[in-house]
Amino acid sequence: MKRGIRVNAVNPGLIGTQVARGGVNGDEQAYADIAKHVPIGRAGRPEESASTVLWLCSPGATDVVGHALTVDGGLTVD
Repeated sequence: MKRGIRVNAVNPGLIGTQVARGGVNGDEQAYADIAKHVPIGRAGRPEESASTVLWLCSPGATDVVGHALTVDGGLTVD
C-alpha cells in the first residue's frame, strides 16, 4: 500500500434498531418472524457492528485490506 490507506466494508444484517422495526411498519410480529431466521436467534445489536468497525481501525487489523465483512449473525451462511 503506497499511501497506507486500507479500504474495507462492513455489511450488517438485521440490526435491532427503530429503523429496522420501521421497515416492517412497526409490526413487532413481522420483525420477530424475520429475526427468528437469524442463526444466532436474534437481530444483531448496533454495538456488535460498531465493534467490527473499531477492530478494522485497530492495529490488529492492519493486514485486512479490501474485504467486505458480513456481520449478520450467520444469516447468509450457505
